[in-house]
Amino acid sequence: MTDLHEIHEALDRNEFFLEYLPTMSLADGRCIGAEALIRWRRHGGVTPPGEFIPVAENTSLSGLITYWVLETVGAELGEWLEAHSDMHIAINAPPEVLGRGALAYVASRAGLQKIVSQLILEITERGVPDLLGVASINARGHVGAKMALDDVTLVGGGNMAILARSNFDIIKLDKSLIDQIAAERPDPDWLRTVSALVHASHMTVIAEGVESEQQVLRLRAASIQAAQGFYFSRPIGASALMAFSRDHGTMISTVH
Repeated sequence: MTDLHEIHEALDRNEFFLEYLPTMSLADGRCIGAEALIRWRRHGGVTPPGEFIPVAENTSLSGLITYWVLETVGAELGEWLEAHSDMHIAINAPPEVLGRGALAYVASRAGLQKIVSQLILEITERGVPDLLGVASINARGHVGAKMALDDVTLVGGGNMAILARSNFDIIKLDKSLIDQIAAERPDPDWLRTVSALVHASHMTVIAEGVESEQQVLRLRAASIQAAQGFYFSRPIGASALMAFSRDHGTMISTVH
């Protein structure tokens, strides 16, 4: 069982590394950015984030991990992002670090101050537990990054309640929704709901976990702007991401 001490030691020993999951424009098939995903080299293998991030949540380590990710993105992709203003990089960020000014400081120290508008801070529904979390999100103007609500399931109305009281720029549809798009049910009911949201707002919608051409076609028909998933690419390293973006174009971005 992983504990906080082990995670802290792993940070000190540089055992963490990043991979990047490309984000694709559904309108034209271009790569428009990526999501930074943290990995842990441990015991001769790689430990996925689901086994250690929940342990760090709501502790001081969650902030340290976020800052480490920002600094690593800056080191690996800072110059490239500055040269490609149409690209974005998304990172997961706990709401408790948003209102303290530390993100702006770390972004500056990581050399990201010039491209902070290309950063997307992703927060899950469970990461917005109360009005304090919402206030932190709504007051993030000094940070300059875009805000995304991650893992949106549209179950029980919770996601929509959060969207109604928070200033999100982007929502990311959970893979469980995308999995519902299948041959026997090509147009699940939620597609109409999300399509109406896209047309009624300036919000960008990104579909997660896309694995088939049929899903791509139905999402595009519903005016959903972007997607991630193994249909396009598995998570890759920084150098591979830069090559992937060259192969898939970087002139037009649908994330505004």
